[in-house]
Amino acid sequence: MSLVQTSLHALLMKRHGKEDFNIRNMADTIATANETQNTLTYLLAAIAVISLIVGGIGVMNIMLVSVTERTREIGIRMAIGARGFDVMFQFLTEAVMVCFIGGLAGVLVGIGGGLATSAIAGWRVIFTIAPILVAFSCAFLTGIIFGYLPARKAASLDPIEALARD
Repeated sequence: MSLVQTSLHALLMKRHGKEDFNIRNMADTIATANETQNTLTYLLAAIAVISLIVGGIGVMNIMLVSVTERTREIGIRMAIGARGFDVMFQFLTEAVMVCFIGGLAGVLVGIGGGLATSAIAGWRVIFTIAPILVAFSCAFLTGIIFGYLPARKAASLDPIEALARD
């Protein structure tokens, strides 16, 4: 291709006498399109990571408030025999369920938005299971990662101090 491009350039220079033209091949266009696509992919990935972190901080704050409000309940559970693991598992489960419900809402809004776009713009939209599974996996991991600190705080409470609080 470069040989043809060079020959064409020489022929046009001979006929025009000066370089008042541009020669482009599809390989250059494809390379530019790929660079643009990669840049947009990295940008969207960065936005997704920031969104997950912000959402995870929100979940962690909700769970910390829940632990603080339910200190007496935690103290009673531990006083009657619940182990630290049981309390930690309870709060981790709650954090995962909050994230699961958020993930479910996000998937439903995404599917609804895709169907609405399809109906309005007349585009063909194809839904696959892989991105849905990735979304639920991210929600699950967010619940575990950002729910761990509040769950550990709840599990490490001293039952006597927890029952003494008002």
